[in-house]
Amino acid sequence: MLIYSPPTTLSAVPVIDLKGGVQSRAEDRTAIAAQIRDACRNIGFFYVVNHGVPEALVQAQFDWTARFFDLPMAEKQSLHMRNSPTTAGYEPIAEQKLDSQDTTSEAAPPDLKESYYCGMDVPDDHPFARRRVRGIGHNQWPDSIPEFREQMVAYQAAMRGLGDHLLSLIALSLDLEADWFNKHHDWPSAVLRLVRYPPHPESAAFNQLGAGAHTDWGGITLLAQDDIGGLEVRNASNEWVAAPPIAGSFVINLGDLMARWTNGVYQSNMHRVLNAKSDQDRYSVPYFYSPRFDAVIEPVPTCVSDGQPQKYEVCTTAEHMDEMFRLSYGYEATS
Repeated sequence: MLIYSPPTTLSAVPVIDLKGGVQSRAEDRTAIAAQIRDACRNIGFFYVVNHGVPEALVQAQFDWTARFFDLPMAEKQSLHMRNSPTTAGYEPIAEQKLDSQDTTSEAAPPDLKESYYCGMDVPDDHPFARRRVRGIGHNQWPDSIPEFREQMVAYQAAMRGLGDHLLSLIALSLDLEADWFNKHHDWPSAVLRLVRYPPHPESAAFNQLGAGAHTDWGGITLLAQDDIGGLEVRNASNEWVAAPPIAGSFVINLGDLMARWTNGVYQSNMHRVLNAKSDQDRYSVPYFYSPRFDAVIEPVPTCVSDGQPQKYEVCTTAEHMDEMFRLSYGYEATS
C-alpha cells in the first residue's frame, strides 16, 4: 500500500534516463520506477532521455509540423476540427481557452496558438470509428502534402510504443503488475497534436499566453518541444519552474485521468506556455495517451485504503474527456 504524503517542492523538472527504453534490464527498470514515483508524487512532470525513439523521426515530425502550418489559411480552415465527428483537425488561433480551468487565476483571454489534432488512423467504418470515439478515426488530412499522413502515422506508432513502456514503469512505481495500465490501452484514446505558438504580440491582453495555465485531461502526455523554450510547470509551492528544451528528450506529464486513477497520490500539475521570442514561431508536438473510451476509472488498489479513502467518483474515460472538452471549448464533443 502506498501511503500519501505531502509533495516535496522541486526547483527543477527531473531528468530520468530510460537506459535504452524497452531494452533496459530488470534491475534498471526497478530503479527507473523509483525515480518515476518521486517525480509523479512531487511535480507530475519529468524528462526522459535514452528512450529509444529515433532522433530522425522526431526531427521529421517538426519539419512536417512547420509545413502544415505554412499551408494557406483556406486549406487549414477546410480541415476545421468541427467538421470531424471526433474533433480531429485544425484549430485556429484563439479558439481554445485553457486557462478557464485554473480556478486560482482571473478569467483569461483565449490562447495564442494554432493546432492540428489527429487520432489513430483507422477506416471510418471501423467499429470504434463508428462509435465516434475521440482519438480513433475520422482524421482530416491535407490534400496538398500527401506524405504528411504517413509521417503522422509513423510518429504515433513510436509514441504509442514509448507510452506503453512508460505505463509499465508507472505501474511498477505503484507496486502493481507491469501490465496493469497497458491492458486498458488496447484501443487507446490516443491524440497527436501539432501546435504553433507565434511570437508573443505586444498587443496581447493581460494574462494572455500561448497556452494558459492548465492541467492535461487524460492519462499521460509525451511532449516533444523545439529549442525555443517557454514551457513552465507549477511546483508544490505554487512557483513556476521552467522546463527548458533538452536535446534528445521528451517531457512526460500526468493528466487529470491518471490523478483520478491513482486517487490523487500522483499529481496532474498546472503548466503554461509563453513564446517570448520576438521573431520566431515555437512548435511543440504533444501526444496524449489515455485508456480506451469505455475503461472504468476507479482508484488502483495500492492507492486506496481505510486511511486513504477514495477521493473521486468512478467514471469512464469518455465521460471524463467529454466534460473536459466542453469546459475548454465551450461546446459539446460528439464521442
